[in-house]
Amino acid sequence: METAETILITGGNAGLGLEMVRALCKESIPYNIIIGSRAREKGEEAIAKIQKEIPQTRSTLSVVQIDVASDASIEAAVEYVTKTYGKLDVLINNAGANFDGAIQAGELTLREGWNKSWDTNVTGAQVTTSLFLPLLLKAAQPRLLFITSGTSPLVDTERMDAQYAALNTSPDAGWPKPSKMNPTDAYRSSKTGLNMMMRQWYRILKNDGVKVFAVSPGFLATGLAGIGPETLKKIGAIEPSAGGNFVKDVVQGKRDADEGKAINVNGIQPW
Repeated sequence: METAETILITGGNAGLGLEMVRALCKESIPYNIIIGSRAREKGEEAIAKIQKEIPQTRSTLSVVQIDVASDASIEAAVEYVTKTYGKLDVLINNAGANFDGAIQAGELTLREGWNKSWDTNVTGAQVTTSLFLPLLLKAAQPRLLFITSGTSPLVDTERMDAQYAALNTSPDAGWPKPSKMNPTDAYRSSKTGLNMMMRQWYRILKNDGVKVFAVSPGFLATGLAGIGPETLKKIGAIEPSAGGNFVKDVVQGKRDADEGKAINVNGIQPW
């Protein structure tokens, strides 16, 4: 009898990560879903929430404390997965953060905000992948996912349609520039860097049978930017569940023909 696939979702206790857990738990296929959470208690709260919502799920849920900005935390998470499951079928590098608002509010210096953006969104995913790779290589059909952003394509910085005008419009001359409602400079740049990192992993693992993707879940009404879901919906954001369902489809192999690419629900996202 084939054992259930083991899936680790970093940042799985809230937002898009929790939507991934929810989507997978609704499937008839059983999974061992590991919710990665910086605070263990928040991961446990997420499990209780899902078990209450979907009591009929065939999947098992567990939580592991993992802070992708801490090597020691990642190493401890690897030890837990090794001892508990012995392999990892799917690693979803979902943990991410937007610090642009904190920079504008003066809560972080420019250097602090940019360094935290890249440390969380890029370096954290790089180190997490590197340390979990031996467990991925023990799986029969391993998948490695990096959650990117629809704001990351370089080509789209020239778009001025309704969806992109607020991001790409040039401000009036003078300094300092006025703040904007949805600042994304550091976040957007880090996700562009993440796309290149994914391409490097695709090259490195091409002969190891690991299917690698950058997954762009869409403009979702989550709490990522600290703006608030309702405000985000007013400017076009969609329900987070749509992103969770899309990632679930990638996990289940429905986009395997597009491995090595940045993908969204409509196809291949441009670079």
